[in-house]
Amino acid sequence: MRAHLATITTPALLLATLTLVGCGTQQRRIYVTSEPTGARVHLNDIDVGVTPVEVDFTYFGTYSVRLRKDGFEPLVTSRKAEAPFHEWPGIDLVAMAVPGDDVTEIAWHFELEPAKNDQEGVIERARVLRERLAAEEAEATNAPEDG
Repeated sequence: MRAHLATITTPALLLATLTLVGCGTQQRRIYVTSEPTGARVHLNDIDVGVTPVEVDFTYFGTYSVRLRKDGFEPLVTSRKAEAPFHEWPGIDLVAMAVPGDDVTEIAWHFELEPAKNDQEGVIERARVLRERLAAEEAEATNAPEDG
């Protein structure tokens, strides 16, 4: 009975020791850069700063991303933060028992397009729209009444 108890407690003590002493820290970071730099970044509708920016994150998955900078078209997209092998369920428990720091870094880079300040195009589209609305209004005025 005593030998049986020793065979059970020895692995349990070893596991407890590894868990308490050997546990490393786990850090997860997303790095967002842009060309040009200085764009305001929102991840899942939370303002995280201006590029280049580094932000800690908790969950893997798809993030909505928005970048804005004066003089450039706003960028609205999504990106996926995928879990590396050592963070897959089950494997992550073993990885956490290994001494040392575990850092997961995800880097996203975005290219911003210059703003389209086509003033002549805007004026032309406004003229066409005004003519279309005037024609529709005239048509509605001249239409026979139902009755």
